[in-house]
Amino acid sequence: MESDFQRVLDAVPDYEVFLTVDELDASARALAEEFPDTVTLFEAGRSRKGHPILCLKIGDGPRNALCYGCPHPNEPIGAMTMEAFARILAEDKELRDRLGFTWYIIKCVDPDGVRLNEAWYKGPFSLTNYIRNFYRPAFNEQVEWTFPVEYKSYRFDRPLPETRALMNIVDQHKPAFIYSLHNAGFGGAFWYISHDIPELYEPFRNAARRQNVPLFNGEPEAPFIQMLAPNVYKFFGVQEHYDYLEKIGQMPSLNYGTSCGTYARTKAECLTLLTELPYFTHPSIQDQSETDMTSREVLLKGADLADAHYAQVDEYLSGFRRYISEDNPFVRLVDEMIGMAKESGPGMRQYVSSNPELDRPAPASLVFDSLTVRKFYMGLLHGMAVRTCRFELERRTDSGEAYTVLKNALDTGEARLNALCEELERELDYEVVPIRNLVSIQLESGLLVADYMAKNWKR
Repeated sequence: MESDFQRVLDAVPDYEVFLTVDELDASARALAEEFPDTVTLFEAGRSRKGHPILCLKIGDGPRNALCYGCPHPNEPIGAMTMEAFARILAEDKELRDRLGFTWYIIKCVDPDGVRLNEAWYKGPFSLTNYIRNFYRPAFNEQVEWTFPVEYKSYRFDRPLPETRALMNIVDQHKPAFIYSLHNAGFGGAFWYISHDIPELYEPFRNAARRQNVPLFNGEPEAPFIQMLAPNVYKFFGVQEHYDYLEKIGQMPSLNYGTSCGTYARTKAECLTLLTELPYFTHPSIQDQSETDMTSREVLLKGADLADAHYAQVDEYLSGFRRYISEDNPFVRLVDEMIGMAKESGPGMRQYVSSNPELDRPAPASLVFDSLTVRKFYMGLLHGMAVRTCRFELERRTDSGEAYTVLKNALDTGEARLNALCEELERELDYEVVPIRNLVSIQLESGLLVADYMAKNWKR
């Protein structure tokens, strides 16, 4: 069945690579120059390193919408979605009038972090190249998760400059629709939405099916996430994490803020959407056939696998820990993930062990996600640990003890990482999803929500 927005989707270019920060900026400036009566470009803020965060304002509808790409710098699908959408909006008055929004579009909200990922943006698109060049900041350095919040006994008020750029738009324009353009690494398509709107869910799924991307059928990313329907989850903030930790008897020790959508709802009624999509996928992601393991057994075995990887990375870092400088960007998330695993692991295991719903036979999709795909995500931590070492070694100008320790650690880390990548490439007969397909799913999902709001939400 053809999409109601097929004419719009047909205008999506056949992208072969992801655009860099400089390329995205140049394209935004060129669009504003080409369509001066429809498009306005302004600087929403500056990054921590002083790079301008450019925002396009397109159209003049009675409602405001805020869309932003690269909320995590390893997630450039949304930047490409906004690259396509901004031009489509500028050229298509009929679409602008149908949706009835004034659009505020930031293609790249974390330019500093994106630059640390750009080595894989141009390909080759393989698990190995992605793992070896992956970067993601710690939670309290993530644009999406540093919005101010006060909840029960918890308070966070350390927004990043990039976060403040988004806050300024939210505070001033009070968007009715926020599209936070995230994506996953390996898996299938799924969605987060702030409002339960069942009539959107099958159209979401159809958007993925038309682009031959399987639907994600594993466990939610965190145990406190609520499923609204298969493949669709309730959008959340730090509040839900806090309540979960409280529920399992673990005093919350959080170190990050809430999400943009949660913050925006303190200013005005606002619908938030996330469309999570993978670069790499496999048919087993949506295989619902029963296996001879229970879901509990699979999840506990997956936890054992993760613990072994965390321990190995922790031991590796300890060998050169004394030479890691405070400004090393690669180590912070690794340390945070290791610490979170140690802190929350016992509570998670207790929850899994005592939940009667997990006595059911595990579907093949859960087995694949928990025991095979997990190795890919653990590989990202190994890759960041090796980048931690390389970052320090490249700064050394002498050949003393520090250089020797770091050089030996890098050699060891490289050997382990190569072995892990070779195992993944051998074990995972994966597919690389074309960028155009990913952009089309993300674009159509956003259009479905905007069109629904135009028809059903009071102004």
